[in-house]
Amino acid sequence: MSSADRRESILQAATAVFGARSYVGATTDDVARAAGVSQPYVVRLFGTKEKLFLAVLDRAVQLLLAAFRSAAEGPEEGRLARMGGAYVGLLSERGLLQTLSTAFLLGGDPAIGPAARRCFSEVWGYLRDEVGVDLAEAQSFLANGMLINTIVGLRLIDDYDTDPRVTELFDELCMPEKAEIIQQLAPRGSEPW
Repeated sequence: MSSADRRESILQAATAVFGARSYVGATTDDVARAAGVSQPYVVRLFGTKEKLFLAVLDRAVQLLLAAFRSAAEGPEEGRLARMGGAYVGLLSERGLLQTLSTAFLLGGDPAIGPAARRCFSEVWGYLRDEVGVDLAEAQSFLANGMLINTIVGLRLIDDYDTDPRVTELFDELCMPEKAEIIQQLAPRGSEPW
């Protein structure tokens, strides 16, 4: 495996681990185990857990924006729905949406906070400047995404069909046309990452 491929493999594993355990709860040892490499190798490659998390965050936002840009191609009609579908599709990258949520909750961290604000601002700027949605559309789009992140982070999929309130969230509020995909891709409470 090339060093670039190994780095990407570690970033994927770190995304899953940070997504499941958060920045505070994850360790470089957890990441190494998930990636199938030694912990010293992870540290040698990224330096610190903080630097690893920042690399994961940067990668996550780049994947998010690439998915949005690809989905936004084509007719203006239905563009936000396609972008929403692309967002849900990012669940296939285990931990990506949860890692973004984790970063957005660390606004007070001296290193992660500024990076998270930059990332959020970049997504907002993309919606407003490149896609050209109005304020209300941008707000609704981001709010729906945050609702999806909350549902995924809480592992509410475990309560689908057993708690009618959770079923309603999936079926009626959380992009009803994508509920089945979310059900298939959302991590379960029993999954370590």
